Amino acid sequence: MSQYARKIASLIPSAKRATALVYSAVILAAVSFGVAQQISVPSSAPAAVKPLPSLDLSSMDLTADPCADMYKFACGHFSANHPIPADQSNVDPFYVLYNVNTQELHTIVEKAQAGGTTRSPDEQKIGDYFKACMDTSRIESAGLTPIQPLLDKIDALGNGVSGKSQLPALLGELQRHGVEAFFSYGEQQDLTDATKQIATISQGGLGLPEKDYYLRTGDKDVKLRAEYVAHITKALTLAGSRPEQAQRDAQNILALETALAKGSLGAVDMRDPEKTYHLQPIATFEAALPGVNFTAFEDAIHSPRVTEINNSTPQYWPALLQQMKATDMQTIKAYLRYHLLTTLPRNLPARLDAENFDFYGRILNGQPEQEARWKRCSNAVNGGLGEALGKVYVEQYFAGDSKARMLQMVHDLEASMGRDIDQLDWMSPATKVRAHEKLAAVANKIGYPDKWRDYSKLVIQPDDPLGNSLRANDFENDRQLNKIGKPVDHGEWAMTPPTVNAYYDPSMNDINFPAGILQPPFFDRTQDDAVNYGHAGAVIGHELTHGFDDEGRKFNGKGNLDNWWTAEDLKKFEARTDCLVNEYGTFTAVDDVKVNGKLTLGENTADNGGILIAFMAYMQRAKDNHIDVNTKQDGFTGPQRFYISYAQNWCQNTHPEAIRSLVLADPHSPDPIRVNGTVVNQPGFASAFGCKQGAPMAPVNSCRIW
Repeated sequence: MSQYARKIASLIPSAKRATALVYSAVILAAVSFGVAQQISVPSSAPAAVKPLPSLDLSSMDLTADPCADMYKFACGHFSANHPIPADQSNVDPFYVLYNVNTQELHTIVEKAQAGGTTRSPDEQKIGDYFKACMDTSRIESAGLTPIQPLLDKIDALGNGVSGKSQLPALLGELQRHGVEAFFSYGEQQDLTDATKQIATISQGGLGLPEKDYYLRTGDKDVKLRAEYVAHITKALTLAGSRPEQAQRDAQNILALETALAKGSLGAVDMRDPEKTYHLQPIATFEAALPGVNFTAFEDAIHSPRVTEINNSTPQYWPALLQQMKATDMQTIKAYLRYHLLTTLPRNLPARLDAENFDFYGRILNGQPEQEARWKRCSNAVNGGLGEALGKVYVEQYFAGDSKARMLQMVHDLEASMGRDIDQLDWMSPATKVRAHEKLAAVANKIGYPDKWRDYSKLVIQPDDPLGNSLRANDFENDRQLNKIGKPVDHGEWAMTPPTVNAYYDPSMNDINFPAGILQPPFFDRTQDDAVNYGHAGAVIGHELTHGFDDEGRKFNGKGNLDNWWTAEDLKKFEARTDCLVNEYGTFTAVDDVKVNGKLTLGENTADNGGILIAFMAYMQRAKDNHIDVNTKQDGFTGPQRFYISYAQNWCQNTHPEAIRSLVLADPHSPDPIRVNGTVVNQPGFASAFGCKQGAPMAPVNSCRIW
């Protein structure tokens, strides 16, 4: 699954337990933690945030030469015009739209909270969830009481071997609540038979973003690990541990997680489906975990008994078992307490909530302040009851012919990709036939699902904020795991309708565009085709190209791992991807940190291929509609407006800490590089702006895959 933008970074320390393995670059979900309040606060929002214009002339620096620096030309005044709000680590078109959508969600949930006899059952749930979340007085007065039963179960673990034998059942219960400890368990489509849904298990349980945070030796990394230990110490102390013991526990937790990190695959390898697919009989997997009662884990997490499992990271279990034997129960209990506390900060007392933000928000991402409570709670409803809230959102904010116009654009992009495949001089006819088969099989999902999710069995109470979160996590866990062994539901979405995002799923072979991103500036019903194809068209092209990037190309049209390439074509493809790896590896992201060309290869391929076929589609649409693309509007021709619009998808103002954090773990390149690193490979760009060959944005040698 590829998710388009990565724009709004989650502050969640480690990924939620995977309910489906994903094999392309991940945009982190639009989730953030808000300001910890000690008293109930009004839920009314401040002055409304307005959407950015689809062609933002005020952000352009017309003194810059687009042939020398397209990002500066299109976005040169963006930072000055858009200072970073204190409750964000960055500001850009995605975050602005996220804020707009958050306001709209807030309007919906406030109305639902007000009650009344006309509320539907779903409106009752979203209103009560929001009301409970906003009741910070109740959260503060309750203290740790709501999670005390879980803390007691951790404390009740025995010592030595007897305590460790009790871990599988407790880990299953914690993971059902959303607390990822030691590893991840979930469901996925079988990568070699996409009609099957199977169980999957993988490495996990780290508190820092990924393994190299524990292993790099630079001064900044050493300092960050020291700050991580200080944070764990404070969190455990605030939860009741003696300071001296908390300090020892924090050091031991870092040592434990470092050992687990050494046994984990890195971010580049985790992108490779062939390295993360190892289907085994359950007996074979259990034999690799001697003494571990996996059945107890299955029962506790509410998984069906499985006969086979994708052992995604087989190299991890020896490292885990070794640490389980070597680590004392005091450290294991402290590790579990910490991961429980850091999973649920929004619904814990302000002292713990603020401490969690201080590390994951301020230190890791440079964000000075947390979001206001109303923002956090509005988006918490989206996280817990996304399709119940999304149904109302779609009715109010995705009306008219939006879906039809977007679908027309998708069809245009698919047609242009077909023409692009036909024109490739490096691909043989035999492989082109298979590529066309896959393209023709791509399913298009626009806006929202055809069938809405049923939340009737999820209990939401207006006076139980933590309980609502836990029950929502339980509900989603059970819904996902219940799919194991069942027919695949091709109508299901992996994102909620209000999400500012998009994705491609290789096992489904579908592209998905939630209603949340189909708003200005990315899609504007009032704008001309040049602007919409530059914005939304590039998003469509990006997701389509993911089906043919270094990961997506390994799947056929049915969603199965299948090498449908001739040996010679594959060799030529890899030579072209090597060009992108080397090109992007020369770009500096921040300070002394370079872009990881291998980690970002899939997204860079999608950016380059996506804008190319979007431009082809725009030019064909203009031809079909008898539009003269050389006619100027706002001072620019149609092709120029297209490329300016594309570039303005990536205008940004970002704290350096956030850039550093993202470039070390995220498979997307930094925003300015997504502009300049892409247009240098576009023949249409040089033509649109009259760039002479050899100019910085029109080099003599460039990279081209699709």
